[in-house]
Amino acid sequence: MTRKDAMERARAWYDDDKEGYFPTLARHVAIPTESQEPSRLSELYRYHAEETRPAFEAMGFEVEVYDNPVEGQGPVMLASRIEDPALPTVLGYGHGDVVRGQEDRWTKGEGPWVLARDGDKVYGRGTADNKGQLVTHIGAYKAVLETRGTLGFNAKFMIETGEENGSQGLKQLVAENREAFAADALFASDGPRADRNRANLTLGSRGALNFELSVNLREGAHHSGNWGGLLANPGIILAHALATITDARGRILVEGWRPENVPRNLRDILRGATAEKGPGAPEIDPDWGEPGLTAAEKLATWNSFEVLAFVTGIPDAPLNAVPPTARAVCQLRYIPETKGSDIVPALREHLDRHGFSMVEILPPPSGNAGGFEAARTDPDHPWAKWVEGAVGRAAGTPPVVTPSTGGSICNDVFAEVLDIPFVWLPLSYAGCSQHAPDEHILVPLIREGLGLVTGVYWDLGDPETRYRP
Repeated sequence: MTRKDAMERARAWYDDDKEGYFPTLARHVAIPTESQEPSRLSELYRYHAEETRPAFEAMGFEVEVYDNPVEGQGPVMLASRIEDPALPTVLGYGHGDVVRGQEDRWTKGEGPWVLARDGDKVYGRGTADNKGQLVTHIGAYKAVLETRGTLGFNAKFMIETGEENGSQGLKQLVAENREAFAADALFASDGPRADRNRANLTLGSRGALNFELSVNLREGAHHSGNWGGLLANPGIILAHALATITDARGRILVEGWRPENVPRNLRDILRGATAEKGPGAPEIDPDWGEPGLTAAEKLATWNSFEVLAFVTGIPDAPLNAVPPTARAVCQLRYIPETKGSDIVPALREHLDRHGFSMVEILPPPSGNAGGFEAARTDPDHPWAKWVEGAVGRAAGTPPVVTPSTGGSICNDVFAEVLDIPFVWLPLSYAGCSQHAPDEHILVPLIREGLGLVTGVYWDLGDPETRYRP
Protein backbone atom coordinates (compact mmCIF):
# COMPACT_ATOMS: atom_id res chain seq x y z
CA MET A 1 0.00 0.00 0.00
CA THR A 2 1.24 3.48 -0.88
CA ARG A 3 0.46 7.16 -0.42
CA LYS A 4 -1.37 7.03 -3.74
CA ASP A 5 -3.64 4.22 -2.47
CA ALA A 6 -4.56 6.21 0.64
CA MET A 7 -5.25 9.35 -1.38
CA GLU A 8 -7.45 7.43 -3.80
CA ARG A 9 -9.36 5.91 -0.88
CA ALA A 10 -9.90 9.40 0.57
CA ARG A 11 -11.21 10.71 -2.74
CA ALA A 12 -13.53 7.71 -3.06
CA TRP A 13 -14.98 8.63 0.35
CA TYR A 14 -15.34 12.21 -0.82
CA ASP A 15 -17.34 11.07 -3.86
CA ASP A 16 -19.63 8.75 -1.85
CA ASP A 17 -23.04 10.43 -1.88
CA LYS A 18 -24.45 8.18 0.86
CA GLU A 19 -21.83 8.03 3.61
CA GLY A 20 -18.99 10.23 2.37
CA TYR A 21 -17.82 13.80 2.75
CA PHE A 22 -20.96 15.73 1.88
CA PRO A 23 -23.45 13.67 3.93
CA THR A 24 -21.02 14.04 6.86
CA LEU A 25 -20.65 17.78 6.34
CA ALA A 26 -24.42 18.19 6.02
CA ARG A 27 -24.88 16.80 9.54
CA HIS A 28 -22.19 19.14 10.90
CA VAL A 29 -23.75 22.18 9.21
CA ALA A 30 -27.25 21.29 10.45
CA ILE A 31 -26.23 21.91 14.07
CA PRO A 32 -26.46 25.71 14.63
CA THR A 33 -23.26 26.18 16.62
CA GLU A 34 -23.40 29.99 16.87
CA SER A 35 -20.90 30.66 19.65
CA GLN A 36 -21.74 34.38 19.72
CA GLU A 37 -25.29 33.55 20.83
CA PRO A 38 -25.47 32.51 24.53
CA SER A 39 -28.66 30.56 23.85
CA ARG A 40 -26.70 28.17 21.60
CA LEU A 41 -24.44 26.78 24.34
CA SER A 42 -26.34 23.48 24.37
CA GLU A 43 -25.83 23.17 20.61
CA LEU A 44 -22.06 23.41 21.11
CA TYR A 45 -22.20 20.44 23.46
CA ARG A 46 -24.53 18.58 21.09
CA TYR A 47 -22.07 19.07 18.24
CA HIS A 48 -19.43 17.07 20.10
CA ALA A 49 -21.87 14.48 21.42
CA GLU A 50 -23.49 13.71 18.07
CA GLU A 51 -20.74 14.32 15.51
CA THR A 52 -17.11 14.76 16.51
CA ARG A 53 -16.88 12.38 19.45
CA PRO A 54 -18.46 9.38 17.67
CA ALA A 55 -16.34 9.99 14.56
CA PHE A 56 -13.05 9.91 16.45
CA GLU A 57 -14.02 7.07 18.77
CA ALA A 58 -14.88 4.96 15.71
CA MET A 59 -11.25 5.40 14.60
CA GLY A 60 -9.80 4.24 17.93
CA PHE A 61 -9.21 7.66 19.50
CA GLU A 62 -9.76 8.29 23.19
CA VAL A 63 -11.93 11.37 23.60
CA GLU A 64 -12.23 13.91 26.41
CA VAL A 65 -14.60 16.88 26.36
CA TYR A 66 -13.48 19.72 28.64
CA ASP A 67 -15.82 22.35 30.03
CA ASN A 68 -14.61 25.87 29.32
CA PRO A 69 -13.20 27.69 32.37
CA VAL A 70 -14.99 30.86 31.22
CA GLU A 71 -18.66 30.71 32.13
CA GLY A 72 -20.99 30.58 29.14
CA GLN A 73 -18.28 29.61 26.64
CA GLY A 74 -18.31 26.41 24.62
CA PRO A 75 -16.47 23.15 25.43
CA VAL A 76 -13.21 21.89 23.94
CA MET A 77 -12.81 18.30 22.73
CA LEU A 78 -9.50 16.46 22.59
CA ALA A 79 -9.21 13.16 20.70
CA SER A 80 -5.99 11.16 21.20
CA ARG A 81 -4.61 8.05 19.52
CA ILE A 82 -1.21 7.09 20.94
CA GLU A 83 0.21 4.18 18.97
CA ASP A 84 3.77 4.23 20.32
CA PRO A 85 5.31 6.76 22.74
CA ALA A 86 8.51 6.63 20.69
CA LEU A 87 6.72 8.00 17.61
CA PRO A 88 6.21 11.73 16.98
CA THR A 89 2.92 13.23 18.18
CA VAL A 90 1.14 15.65 15.87
CA LEU A 91 -1.71 17.81 17.12
CA GLY A 92 -4.57 18.83 14.86
CA TYR A 93 -7.02 21.68 15.38
CA GLY A 94 -10.44 22.70 14.17
CA HIS A 95 -13.33 24.76 15.47
CA GLY A 96 -16.89 23.57 15.35
CA ASP A 97 -18.51 26.90 16.13
CA VAL A 98 -19.67 29.39 13.52
CA VAL A 99 -20.64 33.06 13.35
CA ARG A 100 -24.31 34.02 13.45
CA GLY A 101 -26.35 32.38 10.72
CA GLN A 102 -28.00 35.61 9.44
CA GLU A 103 -30.89 33.46 8.18
CA ASP A 104 -32.85 36.29 6.57
CA ARG A 105 -29.96 37.48 4.39
CA TRP A 106 -29.07 34.36 2.40
CA THR A 107 -29.66 34.55 -1.34
CA LYS A 108 -28.10 31.20 -2.29
CA GLY A 109 -28.81 27.68 -1.18
CA GLU A 110 -31.46 26.97 1.43
CA GLY A 111 -30.24 29.05 4.36
CA PRO A 112 -27.34 28.61 6.76
CA TRP A 113 -28.22 25.23 8.27
CA VAL A 114 -28.92 23.23 5.09
CA LEU A 115 -26.10 22.08 2.82
CA ALA A 116 -26.92 23.03 -0.77
CA ARG A 117 -24.87 22.59 -3.94
CA ASP A 118 -24.92 24.82 -7.00
CA GLY A 119 -22.31 23.76 -9.54
CA ASP A 120 -18.88 23.83 -7.87
CA LYS A 121 -20.16 25.85 -4.90
CA VAL A 122 -21.56 24.21 -1.77
CA TYR A 123 -23.42 26.58 0.56
CA GLY A 124 -23.99 26.44 4.31
CA ARG A 125 -22.76 28.15 7.49
CA GLY A 126 -19.43 26.64 8.48
CA THR A 127 -18.68 25.05 5.11
CA ALA A 128 -15.57 27.21 4.75
CA ASP A 129 -15.05 28.27 8.35
CA ASN A 130 -14.32 25.70 9.72
CA LYS A 131 -16.49 22.59 9.58
CA GLY A 132 -15.76 21.86 5.93
CA GLN A 133 -12.02 21.93 6.53
CA LEU A 134 -12.25 20.06 9.83
CA VAL A 135 -14.15 17.19 8.16
CA THR A 136 -11.32 16.72 5.61
CA HIS A 137 -8.97 15.80 8.47
CA ILE A 138 -11.47 13.26 9.81
CA GLY A 139 -11.67 11.74 6.32
CA ALA A 140 -7.89 11.74 5.94
CA TYR A 141 -7.35 9.89 9.24
CA LYS A 142 -9.98 7.38 8.14
CA ALA A 143 -8.34 6.82 4.74
CA VAL A 144 -4.88 6.23 6.23
CA LEU A 145 -6.21 3.84 8.89
CA GLU A 146 -8.20 1.83 6.35
CA THR A 147 -5.24 1.67 3.97
CA ARG A 148 -2.33 0.97 6.33
CA GLY A 149 -4.13 -0.36 9.42
CA THR A 150 -2.34 2.14 11.64
CA LEU A 151 -1.57 5.83 11.46
CA GLY A 152 2.13 5.19 12.05
CA PHE A 153 2.35 8.25 14.31
CA ASN A 154 0.63 9.55 17.43
CA ALA A 155 -2.31 11.83 16.71
CA LYS A 156 -4.18 14.31 18.86
CA PHE A 157 -6.96 16.51 17.55
CA MET A 158 -8.44 19.51 19.37
CA ILE A 159 -11.85 20.91 18.43
CA GLU A 160 -12.94 24.06 20.21
CA THR A 161 -16.36 25.69 19.99
CA GLY A 162 -15.50 29.32 20.76
CA GLU A 163 -13.09 30.52 18.07
CA GLU A 164 -15.65 32.89 16.57
CA ASN A 165 -16.06 34.39 20.03
CA GLY A 166 -12.35 35.06 20.54
CA SER A 167 -11.36 31.58 21.86
CA GLN A 168 -12.16 32.78 25.35
CA GLY A 169 -10.81 30.40 27.98
CA LEU A 170 -8.86 28.25 25.51
CA LYS A 171 -5.41 29.38 26.60
CA GLN A 172 -6.24 28.81 30.26
CA LEU A 173 -7.80 25.40 29.56
CA VAL A 174 -4.80 24.17 27.56
CA ALA A 175 -2.37 25.51 30.18
CA GLU A 176 -4.24 23.66 32.94
CA ASN A 177 -4.17 20.43 30.89
CA ARG A 178 -0.85 20.92 29.15
CA GLU A 179 0.25 17.28 29.35
CA ALA A 180 -2.94 16.07 27.71
CA PHE A 181 -2.50 18.50 24.79
CA ALA A 182 1.30 18.11 24.52
CA ALA A 183 2.66 17.33 21.05
CA ASP A 184 5.72 17.79 18.87
CA ALA A 185 4.01 19.95 16.22
CA LEU A 186 0.65 21.13 14.92
CA PHE A 187 -0.86 20.58 11.47
CA ALA A 188 -4.32 21.98 10.71
CA SER A 189 -6.54 23.62 8.10
CA ASP A 190 -8.36 26.94 8.32
CA GLY A 191 -8.65 30.10 6.29
CA PRO A 192 -8.37 30.83 2.57
CA ARG A 193 -5.57 30.18 0.13
CA ALA A 194 -3.54 33.17 -0.93
CA ASP A 195 -3.14 31.59 -4.38
CA ARG A 196 -6.21 29.63 -5.43
CA ASN A 197 -4.38 27.72 -8.15
CA ARG A 198 -1.77 25.98 -5.97
CA ALA A 199 -1.57 24.26 -2.61
CA ASN A 200 -0.78 26.84 0.09
CA LEU A 201 0.86 26.69 3.50
CA THR A 202 0.68 29.42 6.12
CA LEU A 203 3.05 29.57 9.07
CA GLY A 204 1.14 31.83 11.43
CA SER A 205 -1.40 34.59 11.80
CA ARG A 206 -1.60 38.23 12.67
CA GLY A 207 -2.94 39.20 16.07
CA ALA A 208 -6.15 41.18 16.48
CA LEU A 209 -6.91 43.88 19.02
CA ASN A 210 -10.29 45.61 19.00
CA PHE A 211 -10.92 48.79 20.98
CA GLU A 212 -13.23 51.78 21.10
CA LEU A 213 -12.28 55.44 20.78
CA SER A 214 -14.76 57.68 22.55
CA VAL A 215 -15.28 61.43 22.90
CA ASN A 216 -17.82 62.30 25.61
CA LEU A 217 -18.04 66.06 26.09
CA ARG A 218 -21.31 66.77 27.88
CA GLU A 219 -24.80 65.62 28.81
CA GLY A 220 -27.41 65.87 26.06
CA ALA A 221 -27.51 67.44 22.59
CA HIS A 222 -27.86 71.21 22.14
CA HIS A 223 -29.60 73.19 19.38
CA SER A 224 -27.15 73.72 16.52
CA GLY A 225 -28.55 77.18 15.72
CA ASN A 226 -28.10 78.48 19.23
CA TRP A 227 -24.94 76.55 20.05
CA GLY A 228 -23.30 75.74 16.72
CA GLY A 229 -19.84 77.29 16.56
CA LEU A 230 -19.81 77.69 20.34
CA LEU A 231 -19.69 74.06 21.47
CA ALA A 232 -16.98 71.62 20.47
CA ASN A 233 -18.37 68.87 18.23
CA PRO A 234 -17.25 65.38 19.36
CA GLY A 235 -17.76 63.90 15.90
CA ILE A 236 -15.37 66.40 14.34
CA ILE A 237 -12.83 65.92 17.14
CA LEU A 238 -12.93 62.14 16.76
CA ALA A 239 -12.67 62.37 12.97
CA HIS A 240 -9.53 64.48 13.29
CA ALA A 241 -8.10 62.12 15.92
CA LEU A 242 -8.63 59.16 13.58
CA ALA A 243 -6.97 61.14 10.78
CA THR A 244 -3.73 61.22 12.78
CA ILE A 245 -3.62 57.40 13.06
CA THR A 246 -3.21 56.88 9.32
CA ASP A 247 -2.78 59.16 6.36
CA ALA A 248 -5.46 59.56 3.68
CA ARG A 249 -4.32 56.32 1.98
CA GLY A 250 -4.28 54.12 5.07
CA ARG A 251 -0.55 54.31 5.87
CA ILE A 252 -0.11 53.83 9.64
CA LEU A 253 1.41 56.87 11.40
CA VAL A 254 1.47 55.71 15.03
CA GLU A 255 5.00 55.22 16.28
CA GLY A 256 5.19 51.70 17.69
CA TRP A 257 2.61 50.37 15.23
CA ARG A 258 5.09 50.36 12.36
CA PRO A 259 7.00 47.06 12.68
CA GLU A 260 10.77 47.08 12.84
CA ASN A 261 13.18 44.25 12.13
CA VAL A 262 10.80 42.14 10.02
CA PRO A 263 12.89 39.00 9.28
CA ARG A 264 14.36 39.05 5.82
CA ASN A 265 13.42 35.43 5.09
CA LEU A 266 9.73 36.38 5.32
CA ARG A 267 10.05 38.80 2.43
CA ASP A 268 12.20 36.28 0.56
CA ILE A 269 9.54 33.56 0.56
CA LEU A 270 6.92 36.10 -0.57
CA ARG A 271 8.91 37.16 -3.61
CA GLY A 272 6.56 36.78 -6.57
CA ALA A 273 3.57 35.85 -4.37
CA THR A 274 0.15 37.25 -5.18
CA ALA A 275 -2.95 38.02 -3.12
CA GLU A 276 -5.43 36.51 -5.60
CA LYS A 277 -8.92 36.70 -4.07
CA GLY A 278 -11.04 34.71 -6.52
CA PRO A 279 -14.29 35.46 -8.34
CA GLY A 280 -16.79 37.72 -6.64
CA ALA A 281 -14.18 39.35 -4.41
CA PRO A 282 -13.65 43.14 -4.48
CA GLU A 283 -10.77 44.60 -6.42
CA ILE A 284 -7.65 45.30 -4.36
CA ASP A 285 -6.81 49.02 -4.02
CA PRO A 286 -3.12 48.99 -5.00
CA ASP A 287 -2.26 52.36 -3.46
CA TRP A 288 -3.89 51.68 -0.08
CA GLY A 289 -1.78 50.86 2.96
CA GLU A 290 1.98 50.83 3.36
CA PRO A 291 3.77 52.13 0.24
CA GLY A 292 6.43 49.92 -1.29
CA LEU A 293 4.91 46.61 -0.18
CA THR A 294 3.14 44.11 -2.39
CA ALA A 295 -0.38 43.03 -1.52
CA ALA A 296 0.97 39.74 -0.15
CA GLU A 297 3.55 41.58 2.00
CA LYS A 298 0.88 43.93 3.40
CA LEU A 299 -1.13 40.94 4.63
CA ALA A 300 1.72 38.79 5.92
CA THR A 301 4.43 41.17 7.10
CA TRP A 302 2.73 44.43 8.12
CA ASN A 303 0.05 45.82 10.42
CA SER A 304 -3.32 47.20 9.32
CA PHE A 305 -5.66 49.60 11.12
CA GLU A 306 -9.40 49.64 10.47
CA VAL A 307 -12.33 51.74 11.63
CA LEU A 308 -15.05 49.11 11.96
CA ALA A 309 -17.85 51.47 13.00
CA PHE A 310 -18.28 55.21 13.65
CA VAL A 311 -21.27 56.97 15.12
CA THR A 312 -22.15 60.43 16.42
CA GLY A 313 -25.62 61.72 16.96
CA ILE A 314 -28.49 59.61 15.53
CA PRO A 315 -27.71 58.89 11.86
CA ASP A 316 -31.16 57.46 11.05
CA ALA A 317 -33.00 60.39 12.66
CA PRO A 318 -30.60 63.35 12.90
CA LEU A 319 -31.44 66.25 15.17
CA ASN A 320 -30.58 69.87 14.45
CA ALA A 321 -28.28 69.70 17.44
CA VAL A 322 -24.63 69.44 18.41
CA PRO A 323 -24.24 65.83 19.63
CA PRO A 324 -22.68 65.19 23.02
CA THR A 325 -20.66 62.10 22.15
CA ALA A 326 -18.92 60.24 19.33
CA ARG A 327 -17.67 56.64 19.21
CA ALA A 328 -15.57 54.59 16.83
CA VAL A 329 -14.91 50.88 17.13
CA CYS A 330 -11.44 50.18 15.75
CA GLN A 331 -9.09 47.27 15.16
CA LEU A 332 -5.40 46.69 14.69
CA ARG A 333 -4.27 43.49 12.96
CA TYR A 334 -0.62 43.07 13.86
CA ILE A 335 2.35 40.82 13.22
CA PRO A 336 4.59 39.29 15.94
CA GLU A 337 7.13 42.10 15.62
CA THR A 338 4.51 44.34 17.30
CA LYS A 339 3.81 43.34 20.90
CA GLY A 340 0.13 43.23 21.77
CA SER A 341 0.77 44.78 25.18
CA ASP A 342 2.39 47.84 23.54
CA ILE A 343 -0.50 48.70 21.20
CA VAL A 344 -2.76 50.75 23.48
CA PRO A 345 0.09 52.59 25.27
CA ALA A 346 1.55 53.58 21.91
CA LEU A 347 -1.82 54.92 20.76
CA ARG A 348 -2.37 56.80 24.03
CA GLU A 349 1.00 58.54 23.68
CA HIS A 350 0.26 59.32 20.02
CA LEU A 351 -3.16 60.86 20.69
CA ASP A 352 -1.86 62.92 23.62
CA ARG A 353 1.04 64.21 21.54
CA HIS A 354 -1.40 65.35 18.83
CA GLY A 355 -3.64 67.17 21.31
CA PHE A 356 -6.38 64.56 21.66
CA SER A 357 -6.16 63.73 25.34
CA MET A 358 -9.99 63.98 25.49
CA VAL A 359 -10.27 60.86 23.31
CA GLU A 360 -10.69 57.81 25.55
CA ILE A 361 -9.44 54.34 24.60
CA LEU A 362 -11.94 51.74 25.86
CA PRO A 363 -12.67 48.04 25.43
CA PRO A 364 -15.03 47.33 22.50
CA PRO A 365 -18.78 47.16 23.21
CA SER A 366 -18.87 43.35 23.16
CA GLY A 367 -16.13 43.06 25.77
CA ASN A 368 -14.11 40.98 23.31
CA ALA A 369 -10.83 42.79 22.73
CA GLY A 370 -9.81 40.51 19.87
CA GLY A 371 -8.44 37.63 21.90
CA PHE A 372 -5.63 36.53 19.61
CA GLU A 373 -1.93 37.34 19.86
CA ALA A 374 0.23 37.29 16.76
CA ALA A 375 2.38 34.19 16.34
CA ARG A 376 4.45 32.61 13.58
CA THR A 377 6.60 29.56 12.89
CA ASP A 378 9.99 30.40 11.41
CA PRO A 379 10.02 29.44 7.71
CA ASP A 380 13.34 27.66 8.29
CA HIS A 381 12.03 25.49 11.15
CA PRO A 382 12.37 21.74 10.39
CA TRP A 383 8.60 21.23 10.79
CA ALA A 384 7.83 23.94 8.25
CA LYS A 385 10.29 22.41 5.83
CA TRP A 386 8.97 18.88 6.42
CA VAL A 387 5.32 19.83 5.80
CA GLU A 388 6.34 21.78 2.70
CA GLY A 389 8.01 18.63 1.36
CA ALA A 390 5.09 16.36 2.28
CA VAL A 391 2.52 18.63 0.63
CA GLY A 392 4.77 18.95 -2.41
CA ARG A 393 4.95 15.15 -2.74
CA ALA A 394 1.17 14.83 -2.45
CA ALA A 395 0.45 17.70 -4.85
CA GLY A 396 3.20 16.91 -7.34
CA THR A 397 4.41 20.53 -7.18
CA PRO A 398 5.82 22.73 -4.39
CA PRO A 399 3.20 24.65 -2.39
CA VAL A 400 3.02 28.40 -1.98
CA VAL A 401 4.31 29.33 1.50
CA THR A 402 3.21 32.51 3.26
CA PRO A 403 4.49 33.67 6.67
CA SER A 404 1.07 34.60 8.09
CA THR A 405 -2.58 34.79 7.24
CA GLY A 406 -4.13 38.22 7.20
CA GLY A 407 -6.70 37.07 9.74
CA SER A 408 -6.26 35.83 13.30
CA ILE A 409 -6.59 32.53 15.13
CA CYS A 410 -5.31 30.94 18.35
CA ASN A 411 -1.71 30.31 17.25
CA ASP A 412 -0.57 32.00 20.45
CA VAL A 413 -1.86 28.94 22.37
CA PHE A 414 0.44 26.65 20.40
CA ALA A 415 3.39 29.02 20.51
CA GLU A 416 3.19 30.24 24.11
CA VAL A 417 1.51 27.41 26.02
CA LEU A 418 2.52 24.24 24.15
CA ASP A 419 5.74 25.67 22.68
CA ILE A 420 5.37 23.79 19.39
CA PRO A 421 5.73 24.77 15.73
CA PHE A 422 2.56 25.00 13.64
CA VAL A 423 1.78 24.87 9.94
CA TRP A 424 -1.62 25.42 8.30
CA LEU A 425 -2.90 24.04 5.00
CA PRO A 426 -5.86 26.30 4.08
CA LEU A 427 -8.53 24.70 1.88
CA SER A 428 -10.88 27.61 1.20
CA TYR A 429 -10.55 30.76 -0.92
CA ALA A 430 -10.97 34.46 -0.22
CA GLY A 431 -14.27 34.79 -2.11
CA CYS A 432 -16.03 32.18 0.06
CA SER A 433 -18.26 34.72 1.89
CA GLN A 434 -16.75 33.64 5.21
CA HIS A 435 -18.63 35.36 8.10
CA ALA A 436 -21.25 36.59 5.61
CA PRO A 437 -24.47 35.25 4.12
CA ASP A 438 -24.00 32.69 1.32
CA GLU A 439 -20.86 31.16 2.86
CA HIS A 440 -19.60 28.34 0.63
CA ILE A 441 -16.74 26.07 -0.36
CA LEU A 442 -15.48 25.11 -3.79
CA VAL A 443 -15.79 21.42 -4.66
CA PRO A 444 -12.42 21.15 -6.51
CA LEU A 445 -10.45 22.84 -3.71
CA ILE A 446 -11.87 20.64 -0.96
CA ARG A 447 -11.46 17.45 -2.99
CA GLU A 448 -7.85 18.34 -3.72
CA GLY A 449 -7.34 19.39 -0.10
CA LEU A 450 -8.61 16.07 1.25
CA GLY A 451 -5.99 14.31 -0.86
CA LEU A 452 -3.24 16.63 0.34
CA VAL A 453 -4.12 16.17 4.03
CA THR A 454 -4.19 12.41 3.50
CA GLY A 455 -0.77 12.56 1.85
CA VAL A 456 0.68 14.45 4.81
CA TYR A 457 -0.72 11.94 7.30
CA TRP A 458 0.55 9.06 5.19
CA ASP A 459 4.08 10.46 5.12
CA LEU A 460 3.98 11.08 8.88
CA GLY A 461 3.49 7.33 9.39
CA ASP A 462 5.92 6.12 6.73
CA PRO A 463 9.36 5.24 8.21
CA GLU A 464 10.99 6.52 5.02
CA THR A 465 9.44 9.99 5.22
CA ARG A 466 8.48 10.37 8.89
CA TYR A 467 9.08 13.67 10.66
CA ARG A 468 11.76 13.35 13.31
CA PRO A 469 11.61 16.18 15.86
